[in-house]
Order: sequence, then structure tokens, then C-alpha cells
Amino acid sequence: MTPVGTEPELADRIFGGWLGRIAGNMLGKPVEQGDLWTRDRIDRYLRQAAALPLTDYLPEPADENDGYELRPEWRQCVRGRIHGSCRDDDVDYAILGLHLLETHGFDFSTEQVGDLWLLRLPYLQTFTAERAAYRNLANGLKPPLTATYENPYQEWIGALIRADIYGWTCPDAPHRAASLARRDAVLSHTGNGVYGAMWAAALISAAFTAPTVRHAIDTALGVIPATSRLARTVRRVVSLHETRLSWEDTLTTVSEETSGLGWIHTIPNVAVLTAGLLYGDGDFTRTITLTVRGGLDTDSNGATAGSVAGVLTGAAAVPAQWKDPLEDTVRSAVFGFDGVRISDLAERTLRLAGAAVQPTHTAV
Repeated sequence: MTPVGTEPELADRIFGGWLGRIAGNMLGKPVEQGDLWTRDRIDRYLRQAAALPLTDYLPEPADENDGYELRPEWRQCVRGRIHGSCRDDDVDYAILGLHLLETHGFDFSTEQVGDLWLLRLPYLQTFTAERAAYRNLANGLKPPLTATYENPYQEWIGALIRADIYGWTCPDAPHRAASLARRDAVLSHTGNGVYGAMWAAALISAAFTAPTVRHAIDTALGVIPATSRLARTVRRVVSLHETRLSWEDTLTTVSEETSGLGWIHTIPNVAVLTAGLLYGDGDFTRTITLTVRGGLDTDSNGATAGSVAGVLTGAAAVPAQWKDPLEDTVRSAVFGFDGVRISDLAERTLRLAGAAVQPTHTAV
């Protein structure tokens, strides 16, 4: 059926991707404010709670007035309090992407992505580049102007977090996955913002058959311009990892080299994500915990790292402490999807992956 192997194997990997994305998102959500929750601050919080090494969801504060102010949603996202997933845009866009492919097929247009946003996605649940593009759509603008008009967030991480569905539905077809992700991304992003989405989709696609996470990263680099800053940043992290530099020193080095871009920009977040993947080395728990401890856009990075790791390992190998509290349930702001089962989303994704044909539309 697919180059990835048997249907049960493909089903397990797709389910692993969904579980990984949701678990990684939940792990990072309480500390999602990169200008406050720095790498050092996250580790101080964990050390105070005797939670290093981190092997489970974040612990709740010992004292709510101890100076470590978590995001307001923390009570639904920390260990012992999780009963299904919290609502979050990092999961909403995966659901919306699934609905897009079910509605319009793999030949969808960028305009159809925008139409679906207006129909299914509440405006106040969009942020940065997506909110700017949504406003432009509502005002009658068409792509690619929706991405460029009064939008200072064009190279931020928003398009990257929308890319997973294209990787899951194109197993071992990274160029095809990247093409689909690009068609979605240009609604709201340009430059490295688009390359980040293409890279992430290709990375997840490659993870279905890659022997190691390093192979998947190398494959994904092949779908974006080699001279782009995003590609150069990924290669920089790879080279530092090859020298056997510690994870901490690698992140210190790249954070200095990407300083000034802001904590939601694609470039520094891809550096944190690449380091988490490489130093996690295929281990699900280590991958998502290192990625979240890396700081910046913690829930987005944790979600993508979890998606890659979940595809690599498959759902059956995702440790119970990550998947059991999710109770196979998703909260979502996407109209018609709140309360849907994670297993149902995975089954619908599997049907798309099995029915996939080569695309005929690759232009914006």
C-alpha cells in the first residue's frame, strides 16, 4: 500500500505522530513564554521540584506564589491533573489540515485554506501571522497578499506548526509533503517562515522510513534552499552535535548566533527543535523533554518534536505516562471537532495516506 510497510505499521506510526504532537504540546504549554521562561528558568523550576531529569509532564508549583508564574492553563497541563488534551492552536491546525484534505483533497489551493479558516476557525484563536492573514482574508485580500500586507510576523513559527498533517499523509514522500506545506504556508508567511513549514513536513514524512533521526533531518534539508538561513541554522546544530558538544553548550552557541530574532521566530525555534531531536536520538521521552527544556516557543517545539518522535517509534512504543492522561480525547476550537478522539483523527489520517496520489497542483 505504501513504501512504509504494512497498513498496521503505518497506522501505528500515524497514531504515534498524533499522540506525540498532543503530548509534546501539553508538556510545553505551561511555560510557553520564551522571554520569561528561558532555558535556565525552566531548569531551575524543575530542579526546585526535584523533576530533573524530566520524564513526565511538568510538575505543578509547590507554591502558587513562589515566583514561577506558569501560563493560566497550567492546571489542565501538569502531571496528575491532565484529563484529555487542552485546546491549543498547535493541535487545532493539525485538525484543520486534516479537514482541508478530506474536503478538498491533495489538490487543494491556498485560497481554499483561507476559506476554511474563515469557516471553521475562530478569529480570536489565531495569533501573530495567522491573525494578520485572517484579518486580510476578512477584508477581501487574496493570497499571497494575505501574507505580506501589514504582517510583521511573516517568518515566525506559525506555518511550521501547521505542517504535520502533510508529513503524516505523505509517508516517505518528503518533497510531496513539502509542496503541500508550502501551498498552505504562503497564505500567511514568506521566506524562512515558509521554509520552516516545508522542512517540518518533509522531516515528518522522512521519519516514517528513516533509520535514524539524523537521516530524517538530512532528508528534510533537501527540500529547502541550501543557502537559506533556516538551512544554515539546521546544519550548524548538526555540526555542533557531531563535535560531541553537550546539548547545553550547543543551545548556548546557537542562541547567541540567532539572538535578536525573538522567541517566536522560526530560526531560533528550529535550532532548539533540531537540537532536541538530535540529542534525543530517537528516544521519545528524551526528545520531547530536551526540546521543551530548550525554551522559546515550548509548546510548538514540543509538539513538532513529539510528532517526529512518535512517527519514529510508533504509538505502541510511546510511554504510558505521556499517552494515558490524554484519555484519547482532544479539545479543539475548530468548529465541529471539539471532543474528537485522537484515535479517530489517526484513522482518518491513515485513510488519506492510503488514498494519496501524486499531486498535479504545485503552484501557489
